[in-house]
Amino acid sequence: MRSKRRSKTGSKAGSTRQGWVRPAKVSTFPPAGLFTRDAETIARTMASRRVSPKGIGSAIRMIQFLINRTGRGLAPARRKELERAKRMLQDRRAGG
Repeated sequence: MRSKRRSKTGSKAGSTRQGWVRPAKVSTFPPAGLFTRDAETIARTMASRRVSPKGIGSAIRMIQFLINRTGRGLAPARRKELERAKRMLQDRRAGG
């Protein structure tokens, strides 16, 4: 008895199922245009489990990463607003 032929991906011929890779269930990307909004909105959105599934610390790191990556190209007013959002998240994490 012959076995069914397998394609290069290892699945049975004619099968529509892909290999072992699962689709991602959670997106950790903040919504587009979020960082151009006010500090309260940024902090509230970044603190949600939908954007930061690993918690508030993850949200703080994302904001800090953005500040570091934009460097001198970041307008002083925008930097101030992002720092304020970061401080709000830090206060929330500390329980105050």
